[in-house]
Amino acid sequence: MAGTPSRARVVSTREEILRATLKVVGEQGVGGLTNRRIVAVAGVSLGTLTYHFPSQTELLREAMLLFAEEETAKLAAIVEQHQGLSLEEAATVVEHVIEQLPFGTDELAPHELYLQAARDPGLREASARCFAAYDELATTILGALGLPDPARVAGPVVALIAGLQLRRLATGTDVPAAEPLMMLLHGARG
Repeated sequence: MAGTPSRARVVSTREEILRATLKVVGEQGVGGLTNRRIVAVAGVSLGTLTYHFPSQTELLREAMLLFAEEETAKLAAIVEQHQGLSLEEAATVVEHVIEQLPFGTDELAPHELYLQAARDPGLREASARCFAAYDELATTILGALGLPDPARVAGPVVALIAGLQLRRLATGTDVPAAEPLMMLLHGARG
């Protein structure tokens, strides 16, 4: 109907808690994650938090899965905008995307969660699902670029990009991605 304002997306209490968890983890690390901090950021009561998430492992698992779902959707949209690229052009787009990431706590949260998954076996399945989503997206992209056996190369490509992002966050400096990505992809073709 013309003139009707568009509806804002309604965020559930559960999602507010998960977003607050990611914010706290990004700012304080998993070790600094307390129920008090989460409820302060989410604007909910302690009872509401524990109703939705009776354990910290469940809370962290669901936060990790929310992040992965949104991240892969965002990356898939970028892929959709850049159809028909050569390998070199695609590597340049990846480098540009990495360069556009801000240096902030939002980018730290997933790395903190992956490290916590190494300590907490209850998070490993969620972590594996996150990386499987990245691998699937990379396989799709590499297949569209004409790389033979894209599933074989997807994991190393994801690892390279994740490592470059971590290095960028840890050093505070941009790290070129196109050249190392091209080296990996040309080696996979060889």
